[in-house]
Amino acid sequence: MSQFVSADALKTLLDEGAPVRVLDVRWRLEQPDGRDAYLAGHVPGAVYVPLDLELSAHGAPADGRHPLPSTLALQQAARRWGVRQGDAVVVYDDAKGVPAARAWWLLRQAGVDVKVLDGGIRSWIAAGFDVVTADAAPAPGDVVFAEIGADAISIDEAAALPASGVLLDVRAPERYRGETEPLDPVAGHIPGARNLPTVRHLDDAGRILDHDTVRAAFADTGVVPGVAAAAYCGSGVTAAHTALIAAEVGLDVKVFPGSWSQWSNTPGRPVATGDQSG
Repeated sequence: MSQFVSADALKTLLDEGAPVRVLDVRWRLEQPDGRDAYLAGHVPGAVYVPLDLELSAHGAPADGRHPLPSTLALQQAARRWGVRQGDAVVVYDDAKGVPAARAWWLLRQAGVDVKVLDGGIRSWIAAGFDVVTADAAPAPGDVVFAEIGADAISIDEAAALPASGVLLDVRAPERYRGETEPLDPVAGHIPGARNLPTVRHLDDAGRILDHDTVRAAFADTGVVPGVAAAAYCGSGVTAAHTALIAAEVGLDVKVFPGSWSQWSNTPGRPVATGDQSG
């Protein structure tokens, strides 16, 4: 079953009054608060979700920039969004599905039937469908979440994984190689990690490439069925997108949510630079 839904299919669900809650997860590294973009025009009924506040916890630098929220905190947020028990959820953004994937990854673990709008808000607009500017204020929901965290790995598990499976660094190649680091105190990558930028799986519109091409890209790094695999990025957002893409093509990739922001802020963790070997 696909992890994505088309704009046409979402419009049909909304027109039919299906029990579906739409979430707008607009967020960018350079502009983390996406509320203004949401208010400028969003899918009718969509609720704005602040990624930094409701899809993340907060702690010390050694916890990373986007630690997992607790199950209770995420459930309380989802109730604010109006999610009721049994509702389906569709998430979208305007950044090629990356921040929306963070919501998908968390909600999927919580037992929610969740999909990502293929192509995001731009696909909705390109299909000729109306957007609205009013801030949605749904009645509180009553959803009950399963415990989250099973699809995440710890910093120690990330360190050990290259010896028995595949650890993917899904950042840009220059950050992986340690040539630049715009945010964290150390440049480089976790020793043994393989570089597979998540943008390699997408076309210019942010839609996933054909599945055979995507599977081949994963296979080139050793990620095939039966091999333990996990992904990390700068702070655990982009890595969730790699998990989404993997799930779409029948692969299981967990996420190291602390990612490089946690690793590079933890004393004593080794750092590798340069191109991957092997």
